[in-house]
Amino acid sequence: MKVEMQVPSPGESITEVEISRWLKNDGDFVEKDEELAEIDSDKATLTLNSEHSGILKIIVQSGTVKVGDVVCTIDTDAKADVRPKPEAKPVQIEKVPDPMPTKKSTPVVESEKTYASGTPSPAAAKILAEKNVPAAQVVGTGKDGRITKMDAMLAKGFVAPENKTSFNSSRDTERQKMTALRKKVAQRLVSVKNETAMLTTFNEIDMSEMMAIRKQYKDKFKEKHGVNLGFMSFFTKAVTEALALFPAVNGQIDGDEIIYHKYADVGIAVSTPKGLMVPVLRNAESMSLADIEGGIAALAAKARDGKITVEELNGGTFTITNGGVFGSMMSTPIINPPQVAILGMHNIIERPVAIQGKVEIRPMMYVALSYDHRIIDGRESVGFLVKVKELLENPVKLLFGSKHPHEILLNL
Repeated sequence: MKVEMQVPSPGESITEVEISRWLKNDGDFVEKDEELAEIDSDKATLTLNSEHSGILKIIVQSGTVKVGDVVCTIDTDAKADVRPKPEAKPVQIEKVPDPMPTKKSTPVVESEKTYASGTPSPAAAKILAEKNVPAAQVVGTGKDGRITKMDAMLAKGFVAPENKTSFNSSRDTERQKMTALRKKVAQRLVSVKNETAMLTTFNEIDMSEMMAIRKQYKDKFKEKHGVNLGFMSFFTKAVTEALALFPAVNGQIDGDEIIYHKYADVGIAVSTPKGLMVPVLRNAESMSLADIEGGIAALAAKARDGKITVEELNGGTFTITNGGVFGSMMSTPIINPPQVAILGMHNIIERPVAIQGKVEIRPMMYVALSYDHRIIDGRESVGFLVKVKELLENPVKLLFGSKHPHEILLNL
C-alpha cells in the first residue's frame, strides 16, 4: 500500500513552505519516524518525518508547496534489502620482530587526555567555523590552553572564508532563490522602517566588574551548574530589572491601545546558516543567571541545527542582539515587531577613560537601544539604558534589584 505524505503545518497563518532539501534519496528504504526532508517556513525550519516504514518515492523535489500538499509516498509493502554483504577477507600482516626490546608502555587513561594549547573543543570549532575566525587568533582559557565554547563566542574579528568570495577577473554572476525565512525577514525589516518612528540612543559600559567576576567564578560556576558563565546572562538579567522600572519599553501597540506586559519574554537574536532567528526566553525575569545561560545555549543550538520550533520563536516582549561576536563596534539595531525596543551589544575594546580625574585603560562596550518613539519618550529610553549601564557596572545590584545593598540595609 502506498501512503501519501503531506506537508505539515508549521503554525497558524502559515499556508506555504519551501522544501529546503531531502535527507533521503528517491527509492531509499526508510523507517517509521525517520527524517525525510527539511522544510523552511517564514518562521522556522521543520522536518518531514516518515509515518510508516517502506520505500520512499519523492514527488516534489524542491520549491514552494502549500501546507497539505502531497510531496512523497511510502510503499509500505516493500521490505528492506536484508541480503548480507560479502565479507572482506582479513589481511594477513606479517609481524616484524623489534630489533631492540622496549619497556612496556603504560596505557593512557582517557580522562587524563591533554590537549595542545590553542586546540578548540568540538563546539568551539563549530562556532569559529561559522564566524570564519581561525583558531590561531583565539586565546584559549580552558585546561591546557584549550579553546572553549565561550572563548569562541567571545572571539573578535571576521575573516572572509577562503576560496568562497575570491574574484577570478571574470564577469560571471550567480543567482540564488531567497529562502522563505529570508524573504519574511526582509519584509519585516522594511515594514519596521516604514511603520514605526524608530530612534536609537547610545551609551557605553565599563565591563571591568563583570569581567572580574567571570574570571574569578567561571570555573566554579561551570562545575556547579554545568554551563559556562557568559556576559549574555548579566545583560538579560539587567534588562529584566530595567524593564520593570520602564514598562513602556516592554510594551506593544495594538491599534489605538498600548499593551503593557507584566512579564519579560526576552528574545535572543541568533545568526544561523539559514538567517537571523530570535528564540525567546519565557519569564526571564524569574530566571537565575544559570537558568538564563542554560536556556540561551539550548535555544541557540537548536536554532543553528535547524531544530527550533515555531513556539520557541513566537512572542517575545524585548530583544537583545550581540553584534560584538562579529567585531561590531557600534550599530543601530532594528526593532523586532511587534516589540517596541531592542538592545544592541557590541565588542569589548580597551580604551582610555577618565576615572575620578585620572586616565585609565578600561574594557568598554558601546550599547545601543533602538525604540519606537510613538510610545517610548526620550526620558524612558535614556533612563532605561542608563539603568542597564548602572546594573552592569555594579553587578551586585542584580542581587537586590535596582537598589544598592546599603539602601536595603538602611531601609531607604
